[in-house]
Amino acid sequence: MSVTLALAAGVLVHAGDQGNDGRNKPRFTFALWGDAMYTTADFGKLPALIADINASKAAFSIYDGDIKSGGSKCTDDVYGRAIDYFNAFENPMMYVAGDNEWTDCHRINNGGYNNLERLRYLRTQMFSSPNSFGQRTLPLEHQGELGQIYSENTRWAYGDVVFVTLNIPGSNNNRVNGPDCTRSSARTAGDCQDDNDEYAARDLANIDFLKSSFAMAKANGALGLVVVMQADPSFDLPETEDVNERTCVRPFNSQCVANGDPKTAGYDGYTNFLNALMAETSAFAGHVLLVHGDTHFFKVDQPLVSQANLIPNLTRVQTFGSPNINWVQVTVEPKDRALFTMQPMIVQ
Repeated sequence: MSVTLALAAGVLVHAGDQGNDGRNKPRFTFALWGDAMYTTADFGKLPALIADINASKAAFSIYDGDIKSGGSKCTDDVYGRAIDYFNAFENPMMYVAGDNEWTDCHRINNGGYNNLERLRYLRTQMFSSPNSFGQRTLPLEHQGELGQIYSENTRWAYGDVVFVTLNIPGSNNNRVNGPDCTRSSARTAGDCQDDNDEYAARDLANIDFLKSSFAMAKANGALGLVVVMQADPSFDLPETEDVNERTCVRPFNSQCVANGDPKTAGYDGYTNFLNALMAETSAFAGHVLLVHGDTHFFKVDQPLVSQANLIPNLTRVQTFGSPNINWVQVTVEPKDRALFTMQPMIVQ
């Protein structure tokens, strides 16, 4: 069974269950999880997690990336296996691409695949339908044609909130620097140039989809916007005077040095996106929730742009990950001044 949803400019359809739309039931919950398909032990815990989310009656679930471990092979069956688990959810289940299933596939211990070939395959397998996963589905708006470039960027509306998912993975967003190119990798210099070209084009596409999502939220008077990606972008700008953690969080060799050193210039693959997110959030009257996985620790905070400049309407939630196969329940309460409330759900 499908829930109808429209995303035309200026028209926000408040999707709901069995005729009860978001305005009749303004308070709703949704589930966040990710980084949960790494080991045999993880897979043994998944039935309990799925049952727990199903029992919660969350309106839908979002998986924020990594359907395999960073050291396992990127074989075709990985994607089909994940789909089977996603379709075990009673309510709609949305998936966001992670680095382990494409960005890192060049690694020798991942099978030495071509990153971009795995990305193309992922799109054909995971984003060839206009609908979400799950036994009940939601139709999604895709940035690109189904199964093609940027089809993995999706959005939908529920209640008074707009949701957007973006392909922004770990491993520096597929931006390759210096010796990172061939370290423990089957990549050639040409492959790394292709990766950097892909990063540059996708970075622009992500920012464009982000901006149009904010524009849609404003046009429809949405109270909030949820942005979901996989990567932990190491959000906080420098907490120390001489080192910028934004450029040094994923260093290579000795090139992570004092802030401003030319050797670190342009290293980070997230800065352009974060700059756009900051600008759009600052110009938005509603609340913005940034969701990501990647580093496997549950966290809720209001990340800093600088020590003196907090963006009061931006909250970040980082989800659980292997070996902690748990989920986060987000409650949307329009009467609450914070709109979003996060609760860790520990699965026994």
